[in-house]
Amino acid sequence: MASMFTNFPLISALAAILFAQVVKVPIRLIITREFEPGLVFGTGSMPSSHSAAVSALTTAIGISEGVGSIPFAIAFVFSIITMFDASGVRREAGEHAIILNQLVKDFQKFIDEATHWHNKAEYEKIAELKTLLGHKPIEVLVGALTGIGIAFLIHPLFT
Repeated sequence: MASMFTNFPLISALAAILFAQVVKVPIRLIITREFEPGLVFGTGSMPSSHSAAVSALTTAIGISEGVGSIPFAIAFVFSIITMFDASGVRREAGEHAIILNQLVKDFQKFIDEATHWHNKAEYEKIAELKTLLGHKPIEVLVGALTGIGIAFLIHPLFT
């Protein structure tokens, strides 16, 4: 168990996740003037913590094992797949959620205007789908650069 706390690749990945999640709040505040502390616990937004984590992990493995090692090759492929998914499939799911949420609102408005049903409150309880699922390519890139930087920054602590 104690060796887990000296595992450079693991600590790099976890530090990158933590940093990327926390930095989302001030970035959003600077760009949009909106303070959203909930971003720390959510998905999506700038930078991608998924990309930061896998990039930090891969970088740390490359530093400690060498870029010609099998663990580096595994981590590198894992990173590419994760970042592709973050900017592709998950982003598209978020776009679909935006459209579906608008359809639900439009349908609710139609129902409200068309009739005066006694159970109207039940229709208002329809939960919105989460729209911040994936990342724009720039968010993935910044996340990846964040992870690489974090791994290089904390490497001296493990040597």
